[in-house]
Amino acid sequence: MNIEALKTQTEKYKQVLANTTKYREAWHSDVKPMLQDTLQDIIGQLAIPKAAVSEKTHIDNLEAVVLDLGKSSSGISENLDDSGIKRIMIKSNGSLIYQQLFNGKIMVMLVSPHIEGYGEPKPPLAVEILRPDEIRPALIYKHLEAFLKDITEWEDYDDDQPARPRQSFNPIGFQRTEE
Repeated sequence: MNIEALKTQTEKYKQVLANTTKYREAWHSDVKPMLQDTLQDIIGQLAIPKAAVSEKTHIDNLEAVVLDLGKSSSGISENLDDSGIKRIMIKSNGSLIYQQLFNGKIMVMLVSPHIEGYGEPKPPLAVEILRPDEIRPALIYKHLEAFLKDITEWEDYDDDQPARPRQSFNPIGFQRTEE
């Protein structure tokens, strides 16, 4: 039996527990206010339509700061019957989320736009998980750039993806030769 290996692992465990406490304190004292201020400043400078920064605080130590682009009419409506009644489909315009995890680290996620009742929304894309001291304004700009790219690609969706080369084939029974 190697008690020294167990002691080393126990010390590592104690350090991780201490980090959780430290990270949670940093979220409240430094990270959350910095996220809110930086995101508010950015959306003020860029005038992003319908953008708002909010806090999700209904579960202690699992809080989030969210840059949400809100909801709007998609311009699509469903005809319910011959009487002309229509159900308007609502579009969620997407969001950038900084979610506190159980261990005090912060997960950055992108939520693509989607239209309610029209296909399935894509699940949130986890960009990365960071320790509180790793989050800096420059990194927030990088996250926002990725978010804007994602929502722009969603809005501009078409089949302009590079086409696969067409397979040339010889029909059965015919052999063509180039002259």
